[in-house]
Order: sequence, then C-alpha cells, then structure tokens
Amino acid sequence: MKILLANDDGIYAPGLAAMEKALRSLGEVTVIAPATEQSGVGHSITFLSPLVCKEVFDGDRRRGYAVEGSPADCVKLGVVELMPERPDLIVSGINGGLNAGINVLYSGTVGAAIEGAFFGITSIAVSLEWDEHAQFDRAAEMARQVIQQILAQKSNSPRLYNLNIPTPATKLPPGEAELKIVPMGVARYGEHFIKRKDPRNRDYYWATGDPRPEHGEEETDLSALEKGYLTLTPLHFDMTERTQIEEMKPWNLQVLD
Repeated sequence: MKILLANDDGIYAPGLAAMEKALRSLGEVTVIAPATEQSGVGHSITFLSPLVCKEVFDGDRRRGYAVEGSPADCVKLGVVELMPERPDLIVSGINGGLNAGINVLYSGTVGAAIEGAFFGITSIAVSLEWDEHAQFDRAAEMARQVIQQILAQKSNSPRLYNLNIPTPATKLPPGEAELKIVPMGVARYGEHFIKRKDPRNRDYYWATGDPRPEHGEEETDLSALEKGYLTLTPLHFDMTERTQIEEMKPWNLQVLD
C-alpha cells in the first residue's frame, strides 16, 4: 500500500514522526508536510506564489518533503507531482490538539484530508488532545488500528474520516479505550475576544475560544470526547443542501433586469 502522510504542524512535528512510524506496518509511507506550522489555515491553497519544496533528511534517512505551503498544497503536490505512484491512502496528522466541532471547518489537518478525498482517495485526519506530555506514539498506534479496521471494510467508494483521540484514552491499558462513531458538533463557540493595547497604543484582539459549546440531546464528537471516547466522524466535502434545492424549485426565481 502506498500511503501519503501530511499534517499542519509542520515537517518536524512529533505527531507526524509517530504517525509515520505506526503506518509503516501498513505500507510504504511518503511524508509530504508543510515546512512550517500551518494550523488553522483550513483548506487554503497557494495560487499567488510558487511552492518551494525540498527533501529533508535525518542523517542518511529521508524524513520527507518540506513544502512552503498549506497542508492541502502538500497533498495536491504529492498526488500530482512528488509520488511516483498514486497513493492508496492519505493520512493527515497526528495533530497536536483536537479538531472537533466547528474547528473541523478551520483545521488544516482536516483540510489536507479533504484534498485527498477530492482525488478519490480514502483520507483520514487524526488529532490528539493537546497535552504538554502528549503520548504521540501511543496515539499513533491507536490511530493505526482504527485505520486498519476502516480499510478492512473494503468500501465501494473512497471515504473521508475525522478521528480524534482524547488524552485520557492514551493512558488506558491496551484494549480498554472505546471509540464512538458520531457527527461533528455544530454549536457556536469561540466568540469571545480580549481587547488590549500594543506598545504603540493600537487596539488588538486575542481570541479566547470561549465559551465552551453546550451539548444537546444528540451525542456529538464534542460530548463523546469529554467522556473519554475516541471519536470517528465521516465527512463530506459536498456543501450542497440538496433538500433545499427541491424546496426552491417552486420559487420561480428570475433575473428581472
């Protein structure tokens, strides 16, 4: 199996190294990652400047390709130019920090996986809850097991998934962590800013991420993660609200001028 591994934390991120090591048991891994951290860039791609790309080595071992662009750039460049054969699987991560709820919309980690799905390749974004002493190796092994089981289902069409791993789950004995398949939470949050003055007396604002979203009756990735479960969410990049198309047909909208 040919595997393209990307991320948004950059080519030197510990989560990327751990994921590469774990994925080697599934196939041949090619790392193509941003040269610098690209957190929060979503699915942005580079149009107005060239994409500088170079190979990075640890001694004699090739670490991978470092791309001066976004996570989506890395996947696009990897599939079209850098990999001699089309990858069978694309993995993005492990991200240092969860990508759940509406953060899915902003995540560069998820953006890389979406780009892979555009190419019709099964793609999986993997994120681990932020912790100063994050156990990336343990999380990578957990992610590998989930990925292997997904691939064993032999779906008729490529799929896009978002996998999140809470810190407490990485500290459990093998076999005790549990996973839930849940939708992403869509509750609004992160609307608070702290207003401050810079040394030149100019106003600036710092987003706080507060308040925390409230949980409804339906279990979501946010509520399941709080309970210590790993969460797996199938995603789709087609943003069309198809039910509304039928609703709008009788509107008889016209261009009047």
